[in-house]
Amino acid sequence: MKRYSKIIFVCDSGTARAPMAEAIMKEYIIKYPVEIESRGLVVLFPEPLNQKTEAVLISNGINTQNQMSRQLTKEDLQQGHLIIPMEAAQKQKILEEYEGSLHADVEVLTDLTGDELEILNPYGGTLQSYGLCYETLNKTIKKLVNLMNEGEG
Repeated sequence: MKRYSKIIFVCDSGTARAPMAEAIMKEYIIKYPVEIESRGLVVLFPEPLNQKTEAVLISNGINTQNQMSRQLTKEDLQQGHLIIPMEAAQKQKILEEYEGSLHADVEVLTDLTGDELEILNPYGGTLQSYGLCYETLNKTIKKLVNLMNEGEG
């Protein structure tokens, strides 16, 4: 896997899966400097994390302080950046909306790791469904970090 200077996880609102993925990945050791952030595709104004997302992260010992949703922008789509949407429909939306200004690589998280199922959106679900989302993301991101670190010697 090639090196990226920045990895940006993307979900619809930027308040659940993407910031959860960002927080999880920041817990792992990557063998080279890389910024890890998250964005939403539809963020009209900055919002705090979804309360259930926050509860699941805190219960897993992850600090969520000052985490606010931010809109994906053209500035995020630079060369050397990897944009990671949670599902194929989000990838398609990014490719269409930013067609002329897309210089980053855009890959669905589970496509990068070779997993068959996309990360299900827990939005509106029970705390348990957010916990399940966390578990799935954690396994998938661990694979992603291993892929990133394998290329380093």
